[in-house]
Amino acid sequence: MKPWFKRSLFGLAGAALVAGSLTGCGYRHGGWHNATEQDRAEFRARMVERVSSKLELDATQKAKLATLGEKIQAQRAALRGGGDPRAEFRSLFAGAKLDQERAKKLVEDKTAAIQAGSPDVIAAAADFFDSLNPDQQQKVRDFMDRGRRWGRG
Repeated sequence: MKPWFKRSLFGLAGAALVAGSLTGCGYRHGGWHNATEQDRAEFRARMVERVSSKLELDATQKAKLATLGEKIQAQRAALRGGGDPRAEFRSLFAGAKLDQERAKKLVEDKTAAIQAGSPDVIAAAADFFDSLNPDQQQKVRDFMDRGRRWGRG
């Protein structure tokens, strides 16, 4: 692979993980942290359908996109861990001083989760992107350049 492509994939995977973790921390009552696995699966299926229609994907490409969505969701779940990330972060500031040891442990745990799951996410992203024809790849690049969601302007 070319170096710029590897950097792009790492950047994409990193951005997805950061966005997912921030999204997970940012939602409140009734948000995604309360969603069932079935709700998440339905959302992924809708996103696969939306992206598939925009890119005009064939069945194989669509399956690879679905796999990528599943890998990203699994990585997001691993990054969140078993508890409430907001409560975990707030607890660092609960005492008279910042709990530095616990903060370091939190960063180490999140970093380990990213390192453990990133190869699968990167491989799935590469598998999907490499399966696209040049026109479809250009549509993906254009989408990333715009910084907007498909179907929203």
